[in-house]
This record gives sequence, structure tokens and C-alpha cells, in this order.
Amino acid sequence: MAQWIKTEFGSIALLSNHDPFPKTDQALIEPNGLIAISKTLEAKKIIEAYKQGIFPWFNEHEPILWWSPDPRLILFPEDLIISSSLSKKIRKNNYRFLIDNDFSSIIKHCSEIKRKGQDGTWIDDRIINAYTELHQSKIAHSFEIYVNENLVGGLYGIVLDGVFFGESMFHYERDASKIAFVLAIQHLKNIGIKMVDCQMKTNHLLSLGAKEISRDRFIQLLNTYIKT
Repeated sequence: MAQWIKTEFGSIALLSNHDPFPKTDQALIEPNGLIAISKTLEAKKIIEAYKQGIFPWFNEHEPILWWSPDPRLILFPEDLIISSSLSKKIRKNNYRFLIDNDFSSIIKHCSEIKRKGQDGTWIDDRIINAYTELHQSKIAHSFEIYVNENLVGGLYGIVLDGVFFGESMFHYERDASKIAFVLAIQHLKNIGIKMVDCQMKTNHLLSLGAKEISRDRFIQLLNTYIKT
């Protein structure tokens, strides 16, 4: 059984590798969704977490923090919004879109890109090592945009049956990550993905058709779309 740590906001589970995650209704209200802490990050623990509506997110030099926020941002592939300007850029086709061509570079660039309002990165060696292992197991995937053979944008995440769990994206040229996202969603829809987990609300993702649903509804959908 997991130990519990008392904080000013409530109790958080302290997990060893073999401890199960708490039920998501035990997540804190503030900070929204914090549910557990662990010292290590293993690929199999990440899969276990995703199946229950939980994901890892933490800063460098912090312990592993696990989250299940309420509400949850998701995208149904059929709800994808492509603006006319973005559609025009996609039709120009002056780029190459590749899948799983260079996962290590994608996650590296996601870790290094400067993000507004953020100091440092949450994609440290622990994340890189765990998701690289998931990629080698054909569970984590990268979607890449190249212009003149240069990698200019992309994203990565993991596929579990009918759900894609998006992790991070980056771009060095305007709209490159949007193009990667649109083409990735179209590919994922074609292979039978029913829902994309976008985790946290951003205006960028809302503009592409993502919406918030309750955590309970999200977990119901996970149980419907993940069979193994």
C-alpha cells in the first residue's frame, strides 16, 4: 500500500514501483489533479497511469509528480478544426511529413524549446529515457515536419488501443507544429484512434478543435477505447 503525505492542500500518495495508483477522485482540487509522487519513472508505470487517466508532469530536480486534472482537454479526431490559412499552407506541400523517423530528435527539441512563462523544462532525462523505451516498444510515436531536410516542427505521444496521449510539440518555423498536429490527427483517425488526450487546456489546442470534458467522462471513454 502506498504511503500518504499530508500537505496544506490535502494528502498525496507516495508510490513505490509496485504500488497501485489511487483512484482519480482522490486527486487534489488545488493544485488541480495532483494525485501522487514517486522517486522513479518506469515505462510500464506510465502505461499503467495513462490507462487510469493519470500522467507524469514535473520540473527538473523535482520528484516524479502524477496528475489527473478535472476537467480534461481532449480532441475527437472528427472535430479537428483546420483554418483556411492553415489548410492553404498544408496544400502547398512544401514540407515532408514523416512518422517515427527521428523520435530522439523530436523529444530532444521538445525539451529544449523556449516556452512562454516557463523556466527550464519538464522533459528531463527521466522523461526522455522512459519515452524512448516506449518508442522502442512501438508505443510512443513521433510526427515530424521537415523543410529542406531540416526538422522544423513536430510532436510525440503514445498510442494505447483507440487513444492517443499527446505529450509535447515544438516548432522552429511558423505553424510547423500545427501542420504536424493536423497531419498526425488525420493519420491517427485513419488507424482507428477515437480520442486524443491533450491533457491541459491551451488556446492553441482549443483553436484546433479540442474541448474540455469532466474527468469522470474522460475515464469512461478510456475504459471504452482501451481494451488491453
